[in-house]
Amino acid sequence: MSKITIQDLYNLNETIAAELFDGLTYPWEALPRIGEFIRRLGATLSEEEYERVDQDVWIARSAKVFPSAYIHGPVIVGKGAEVRHCAFIRGNALIGEGAVVGNSTELKNVVLFNQVQVPHYNYVGDSILGYKAHMGAGSITSNVKSDKKLVLVHTPEGDIETGIKKFGAMIGDNVEVGCGSVLNPGTIVGRGSSIYPLSSVRGVVPEKSIYKKQGEIAEKHED
Repeated sequence: MSKITIQDLYNLNETIAAELFDGLTYPWEALPRIGEFIRRLGATLSEEEYERVDQDVWIARSAKVFPSAYIHGPVIVGKGAEVRHCAFIRGNALIGEGAVVGNSTELKNVVLFNQVQVPHYNYVGDSILGYKAHMGAGSITSNVKSDKKLVLVHTPEGDIETGIKKFGAMIGDNVEVGCGSVLNPGTIVGRGSSIYPLSSVRGVVPEKSIYKKQGEIAEKHED
């Protein structure tokens, strides 16, 4: 059975957005809620720890945001996070504690759990990245199908209708995505898995796996 529920993919203790997932089964069900959730949560944040720098933009006082970064709310930048040179944050983005949003990286309608790294030329849209997930340079989430139809999640047990047109990837905790990879709409990557560089990924990658190419997925072995 594919492990693609919120509980299967994410440690909710590693995000201030845990309540976003209340009452939901699958993580993509949270995507339409992100913007309003950030507005509500931002209004409750401690003024000692967070500064409201613009309408619906809250940045932790311990975070480092480069002057050249563009941030459009609603956005929360967590404690100790880094938003680097020329990052483009288009809104509906919750950036976790200790996370890194790198040079020329673009975010839109996303939740980054604590210590996520999207450090070099990444596009991450309509996606959720779990604790310590890392996307290599130039890897992206593709969030709209070329035929513009609603996204299906392709599992070994059959397709799941999401009812969503824009849906990038649900990336579990401790996932490594290799440089230059594309995660196609509706991709699910299980906890602790690795994606080879220059991969085109779709469907479900099981937890603790190594994705080499379509149809070739190896099980990881503990040392």
